[in-house]
Amino acid sequence: MKERTSTLSRRACLPVLAAGLMWSARAAAGGKSFEHWVASFRERALARGISEATYTRVMTSIKPDTSVFDPDVQKNHMRPVIPALAALAWGEARRRSYWEQELLNALVIIDRGWSAPEEMRGSWAGAMGHTQWMPEVWLNMGVDYDHDGRVTPFGKPDDALAGTARYFVERGKYRRGEHWGYEVRGVSHGMREGASRTYDSWQKASVTRADGQPFPNPNASAKLWVPVPGGPSFLLGPNFYAVRSYNPSMNYTLSIVHLGDRVTGGTPFVQPFPGSERTPTLAEVQEIQQRLTSLGFDTGGTDGRVGNDTMMAIRNFQRKAGMEPADGYAGVKLLARLRQGL
Repeated sequence: MKERTSTLSRRACLPVLAAGLMWSARAAAGGKSFEHWVASFRERALARGISEATYTRVMTSIKPDTSVFDPDVQKNHMRPVIPALAALAWGEARRRSYWEQELLNALVIIDRGWSAPEEMRGSWAGAMGHTQWMPEVWLNMGVDYDHDGRVTPFGKPDDALAGTARYFVERGKYRRGEHWGYEVRGVSHGMREGASRTYDSWQKASVTRADGQPFPNPNASAKLWVPVPGGPSFLLGPNFYAVRSYNPSMNYTLSIVHLGDRVTGGTPFVQPFPGSERTPTLAEVQEIQQRLTSLGFDTGGTDGRVGNDTMMAIRNFQRKAGMEPADGYAGVKLLARLRQGL
C-alpha cells in the first residue's frame, strides 16, 4: 500500500512554534521564566519612579508576545506593545538594555496617565501612533499641543504632529527658513555622489533646479544624491537629514519631504522614477478593495483607506496571482491586474 504523507499547515504548527519561541527566549534570559523575570524587574521599575500600583496592574497579568521573535513577515501587524516590549526585554539578549529602557518608558507613560495599556497598540518593536513614536520619543519629545492634560500620538493629530516637529528641531537640528533640498538637472557622470558644495558652486558646475527656479540660499551647502540610474537627481540640504534623523532611510525621508512640498502646493518630480506609476484616486482604491473582497481577500472594508487589512489582502492576492514583488501596494497596476481576475 502506498504510504500517504501529509503536510502540516502553518496554523497547525503554531503551538509547536510558540513553544520553541518561548524556549529560545527563556534560554536568552538565562533560564528565568517570564514570571520570575517580571518579579525581578519590579525593582527597576520602582527605582524609575513607577508606582507599585501601576506595575502590579500592568505587568503581573500579561503574557509575553513571543511572536516578536518570529522572522515571519506576519509580525508586522499592529499589536499591544506592552506584551511585545516585555517579551523583548525578557528574551532578546543582544539588545536587552534597549528594550528594558523602552519598557520602562512605556510604564512611565501609563503611570502619568497619558495612556492605558489597551490603547498602546503598535509595531512589534513598540512604535505607536500617527508618526510611530517609540516610548522614549513619546516621553521626552511629546507635546500636549491640544492642552487636554496628556501627550498622545493617537486620536487627534495635534500632539503627534507637534511632537514630531519638536523632534526635528531639537534632535534633527532643523534649520528654520531653509528648504530640505531640490530636484536638479545637469548631473554629469564625473560628479561624485555625496559630494558637498554650496548651491552657488553646484550652479557654476551646471547643476540647476529641475523646475528652472534659482536656488534661494546660494551660500548654503548641499549634497548630491541620485537614488537610481535614470531617475531624478537631488541636492540635499541639512534639513533633509534633520527629517532622516527620525527614520534612517533615504527613501522614507524623500517621501516625507516631497509629501510636505505637495501639501503646500508643490509639483511632482520633473523626472519620474523608472517604473513609477501615478497615485490611484479614492475611487480606484475603493474599486481595488471591492474587487479583492469579491475574490475572497478580506480588506476590512471598502472605504478607500489603505490599512493593514487592505495591504495584507493585496499581498495575498499578489502571491496567489504570481505578482512580484508582493509588496501590498494599492496602485493602478494592481487595479489593472484585478480587473483581469485571478
